[in-house]
Amino acid sequence: MTDGTKPLAGKVALITGSVRRIGRATALEAARDGAAVVVHARSSEDEAKATAAEIEALGVPTLVCLADMTDEAAVRAMVARIDRRFGRLDVLVNNAGIRAQVPFGEMTLAQWREVTRVVLDGTFIVTAACLPLMRKSGQGGVIVNIGGGSAHVGALHRAHVVTAKAGLVGFTRALATELAADGITVNCIAPGRIGGQRSKTAGAAPPDHGGAQELAKREGRPEDVAAMIRPLWLPTGSYMTGQTIHVDGGRYLSS
Repeated sequence: MTDGTKPLAGKVALITGSVRRIGRATALEAARDGAAVVVHARSSEDEAKATAAEIEALGVPTLVCLADMTDEAAVRAMVARIDRRFGRLDVLVNNAGIRAQVPFGEMTLAQWREVTRVVLDGTFIVTAACLPLMRKSGQGGVIVNIGGGSAHVGALHRAHVVTAKAGLVGFTRALATELAADGITVNCIAPGRIGGQRSKTAGAAPPDHGGAQELAKREGRPEDVAAMIRPLWLPTGSYMTGQTIHVDGGRYLSS
């Protein structure tokens, strides 16, 4: 049984890339719902500890894990730590990614592979490593993949990112079909333009993502995306699976 005011009480959530922007907002949202939260970063230990301190201030336990999500051994070690500490995993949000940009005519195969390795291979590695632990409780689970609106409306200088994020849509549908028997839902969130601190690899925000504009007349906030992820881990979200949900201020509709 869970506390009605804390629907994730007694449960554990892992949000990859949870030290800034959407990942951080989602980690705090899970904590407010009562989950023990695994704060993940590739190497930003100070930022991870700062996020963990905010989560602990909300009265829930946390665990800081540093791991390159493309390193199978490191990811398996991270999941083993989660198992030793909490003995279960109920929510996985595959948020970590890379948003480099370069005109396609100048793009190298190495640049292409760097992005697809993080977004697609990394998501595969983390999900595959987490699945046995998620199944362990026999109580189902929730997987949310953070895609991108650019996969649906295009983007300048981001052929590698657009392709990788589109791949997450297919991955979501395949897993939703395969894991339904385990009571595990799998959905994809496609954010639009989101403000806040950008990673160094992302570069400056492109001025025009394929010509589409938000009907909402503003860029989104990380909290806007976290607020849409939240219903997917609530008990009332158990009938939603295999879907791509656009959180973009109407950008997809106006494209």
